[in-house]
This record gives sequence, C-alpha cells and structure tokens, in this order.
Amino acid sequence: MAPPMTGSVLDLAPVVPVAVVEDAADAVPLARALLAGGLPAIEVTLRTPAALDAIRAITAGVPEAVVGAGTVITPEQVSASVAAGARFLVSPGWTDVLLEAMRASGVPFLPGVSTASEVVALLERGVREMKFFPARAAGGTAFVQSLAGPLPQARFCPTGGIGPADAPEYLALPNVGCVGGTWMLPPDAVAARDWTRIEQLAREAAGLRDAGARCR
Repeated sequence: MAPPMTGSVLDLAPVVPVAVVEDAADAVPLARALLAGGLPAIEVTLRTPAALDAIRAITAGVPEAVVGAGTVITPEQVSASVAAGARFLVSPGWTDVLLEAMRASGVPFLPGVSTASEVVALLERGVREMKFFPARAAGGTAFVQSLAGPLPQARFCPTGGIGPADAPEYLALPNVGCVGGTWMLPPDAVAARDWTRIEQLAREAAGLRDAGARCR
C-alpha cells in the first residue's frame, strides 16, 4: 500500500493528468508512462466502471505515483475511492454533505468551485485549496486572476478546457498551484497503448512550470 500523501496536491507537479480509464489493464503502464515523464500525481476520474480497479492497480503496481480519484460527487464514492487506495479526492463541485465526507476521509481533497461566492463559502469552512472548474467556460485566466486580490488565501487547480497553449498563462498566476488536463492522454494513444508517446507528452507538460514563470 502506498504511504499517505504529505504536503499539498497543488505542489506535486505543474500539471495533474486527468485519466479516463476504460480498461483497468491499462492503468499501470499508463501511470508508469506519466511518472516517467515527470507527472507523479494522477487523477483517475470516476466516469467509467473500471475507475476503482484502475486506482487499486496503480496503488499496488506504481506506489511511487500519487493516484487520486476525480469526479467524486457522493459520500459513497469518497469511501470507495479511499478504500481503493486514492491518496487525494477531486470533485467538480461541492455540498456540505460531500465536503463533510471528504474532510472525514483523512486524505487531501480539492472541492470544485466556479464562483466567488463558492470560494468564500469554502474559506469560511477552512478550505483554502480548490479545483476551479470548468476553467475555460467559467471565465479562464481572467477570472482566476481577479480572485487573487480579494481572496489571496485561496489556491486553485484550474481544470476544464485547458491545453498546453494556455496552461502557462494559468501557471503564471500567483493563486494557481497546478492545472488539470487530459491533453497528455490523447484517446488514440491510450487505445493504441502508445505509452512512449504519452511519456513524451507528459515530459512536455512537466516543463510548463518554467513556461509559466516566463509569463509572469
């Protein structure tokens, strides 16, 4: 079993790959490719029947990776994800019921927000690290930047519609720790089990922190 995660999810890497795993047999080679490319944090989204098995497989087979569960929307999914070995949780939004379950899980979590009011509500509840989703549709870099002045204590992982072209712009913002994305996991490469290509795309994504610094 992988050890509990220490530190912040937002500080593990500039990009958190969001993996939609259709076949749990792909989970370990996929995780190894991402890890070799310099992306240790992997969010396996609970959008497929194979997701929990994929988390179990990565936890057992690639313990150096920090695997988490995404699209967590119920307390039952919180419990199942942690039981499968998830070391962090990500939700597209939040309610008090879901937030209580994530807090009680004992693992780090990123509840989703898309408005200033939701950010303030989470800050009231002691949560300072959040997922900004859907990033592009909800206002993009201009919106996230506008939150830095009045709400500097909040930090974000913007996710949704982000690619290698605009990721550096997000990473240049003082209140962004990392971004989430799928571009290093193109469906055709996953279907072909082209792990070499995925490793190269991951390596390019891992270098975006430097590009973000140049955008400042």
